[in-house]
Order: sequence, then C-alpha cells, then structure tokens
Amino acid sequence: MKYDFDKITDRKNTSCLKYDFAVERGRPASVLPLWVADMDIPTAPAVTDALKSRAEHGIFGYTMPKKDYFSVVAKWFKQRHGWNADPEKFICTPGVVFAICTLIKAVTKEGDGVICCQPVYYPFATSVTNNNRKLVVSELKLKDGRYYIDFEDFENKITANNVKAFILCSPHNPVGRVWEREEITRLGDICLKHGVFVISDEIHCDFTFKNHTHIVFSTVKKEFEEHCAICTAPSKSFNLAGLQISNIYIPSPEVRKKFEDELDRVGYWEPGVMGMTACAAAYQKGGEWFDCLKEYLAANLAFVRDYLKDIPHIKLIEPEGTYLLWLDCRALGLNDQALQALVEQKAKLWLDDGYIFGAGGSGFERLNIACPRSTLECALGRLKEAIKGN
Repeated sequence: MKYDFDKITDRKNTSCLKYDFAVERGRPASVLPLWVADMDIPTAPAVTDALKSRAEHGIFGYTMPKKDYFSVVAKWFKQRHGWNADPEKFICTPGVVFAICTLIKAVTKEGDGVICCQPVYYPFATSVTNNNRKLVVSELKLKDGRYYIDFEDFENKITANNVKAFILCSPHNPVGRVWEREEITRLGDICLKHGVFVISDEIHCDFTFKNHTHIVFSTVKKEFEEHCAICTAPSKSFNLAGLQISNIYIPSPEVRKKFEDELDRVGYWEPGVMGMTACAAAYQKGGEWFDCLKEYLAANLAFVRDYLKDIPHIKLIEPEGTYLLWLDCRALGLNDQALQALVEQKAKLWLDDGYIFGAGGSGFERLNIACPRSTLECALGRLKEAIKGN
C-alpha cells in the first residue's frame, strides 16, 4: 500500500484526550485506549503540507470562509455521495455536537420533545437535556444480528411527547447501520407529517463497507430539504477533530437565520484558520489517501472478525459503516459494572461501555478499529486472555 498505516505514532504527552486522560477519567494509567472516535493514524500528507504552508505565513488573524471554500466542500459530497449541495447553504461551526446543540435551540423551545433512536452516540442525550428539552427515546430493535427502527414506536413517541426535532445518526454510531433509502424515506415521512425537524448527523458518511451506500437525508425527497439540517465534518474521515471544523448544511432560509441568530447569542462568528485550511486540503487533495485508508480499515475489520472466532461469548454486530465496532458481550453473563471491570481491570483496555449509549446498550462494548493493526492485535489479545481467566 502506498501509505504506511501500520506505523505506530506515539500520542502520549500531546494533551491527547484518548491517551493522556485515563487517570482523570477514572481508568488505570496502563489501559490501551480504543474508545473515543479519532484515529491513531496520521492525517493525509496533503493536509499536513497545507498546514505547514499556512503556518509559515506566520499571521493567524480573523478568518472567514468564502464561497470557494464551501464549493470545495460541496464538490467532495457531489463526487463521493452524488449530493448536489448548494455551497451558499453551508455554515461553519467548531464541531457537529456544537451544531446539534445550536440547532436544538434554533428549532425548538424549552420543554419540547427531541427524539433519538438509542443506543446512539451519547452526546445526543446531553445535547437535549442540557438545553432544557425533553429527551424522548425510541429504542432500536436487534434482530438476527442487525438493528432496525421500530417505526410504530417512533411515531407513537412523537405524538405522545410533543416532539419537535429528531436527531438522526446516519450512519449510525455505535451499531454500524447504514440506513437504506426505504428506511430514511419512512423516517422522513413521519417527521414531515408531524412537523418534526430532522437534525441529521452524517459525520461518518464517508465510511461505508462493501455493498452499503450512504444516502444523504435531504436528497431522498424534495419535501425533506426545508425541514432538515445535514451535519458534516472532515474530522472522522481525515482525523481532524482537534482542529474544530464542521460544515452544516441548512437549506431553509428561515432555519438558517434562526441558527445564525443562535450563533450571535454565543458570540461565534469566525472559524479557526487551521481547521479551514485542513478541510480544504483534505477534500481537494486527500481522496487517494482516504481510499487507501478505507481499504486498510476494511482489512482491520476482517482481522477482528476472524480473531473473535477464538474469543468465546463475544459476538460482532456486523458493521455496514463507521470504524466503530459494536461488540455483543451479553453471553458473558456480566452486569454492566462487572463487564466494565473485566475490560478495564483485567484486559487493561479502555473501550466505550455500551450502557452509556442509552436504551439497549447494556452488555455491549464499542471498539475503535482506526489504528495500526498491531495495536488492534494487542487489544484483542488482552481481551482474549482476560475472558479466559475470568
């Protein structure tokens, strides 16, 4: 392979959340972390080169994106996903979670219901409750190793709880589903019928595995466009989370104005220059690197799938997208605290415990495979030995 994804990069002592905060987060100092969704793989060389060039300029003053920046963003999504996004309808924010919180405040009032399908990325819940909205949960259903939306429950929860917004995770983190067109259509039709605004978090959209295609929510039906926001960022695809850049697509002029008003209230106007520089370079010149990365991660997935054959009582929920694996550990017969102790104290691993993702997450663990294969092999070896001695 042209790029060396097997190279080990020492991330310790870089103020790295993943590696430098185990003790502060209540974990043993010796844990091997495969929890938070960033990669242990350096970004594309084109991004590093662009950042070096910008740094050499030496002036980092107030910065605003112009239309050519958003045109680069739109071109990436056109080429990769067939999405004809209007560059003028994007707004920069420092991250997708920030954007979700801002959208909640823009399209709902305090006390309104906001629905999501758990188990799901845990900041969704706090984004709702911290803004004094009512968290409404429609639990995903696991059948024959694949998760499905309970559409009847979803609609009933909307009508019973004054739901005004839905946070869609697409592809879904942590269960790895890439929603099919029929599923998205049915979700969108229900939301349209009941006046529910859709906040679609599509940050993992570039990561889909063979025979699965990501479908941008707003492209499914023309009617959906004015009733949704599409949250995108280069941070997962190119490992840029620390540069605080996301690009939020809001087709409705009315909602876009409300969103901008909320940005004014918190005093956020200009994105960081390095985030913009990295994003533009990634989307313009990083495509080949990213395609190679996807091949490597697909091989990592195959490695885990094969390795788990020798680890009793742990079942892989076959992922359709994302680089986050959802491991079914329920056959171990442990409660959440005992499972966490097994993973952290015996296996010396730091994973994301399933129960933090909400309803239906108990008995599961989330594993990040965006790392050199030797790191993955070490982690699985620790897990195997811990279970053998349990």
